[in-house]
Amino acid sequence: MTTVQISLNSIDKVKSFVNTLAKFDCDFDLVSGRYVIDAKSIMGIFSLDLSKPIDLNIHATEDLDSILSILKPYIVEE
Repeated sequence: MTTVQISLNSIDKVKSFVNTLAKFDCDFDLVSGRYVIDAKSIMGIFSLDLSKPIDLNIHATEDLDSILSILKPYIVEE
């Protein structure tokens, strides 16, 4: 499992993020405080506090580099 911080600070960004994740067969979880939701669930994402970065857990062992490169626009550089 790989964890990165992402920022989803607009409705359009959330929509494109969910559409991007739908292309992959692996699981993605968003973790915000004590809440863990399926990152492919648009309703679940809107239940989180989107004003600050959220942890994205990527449950993939293969194609990780391609997943990270496609998610680059959402990843918060630390």
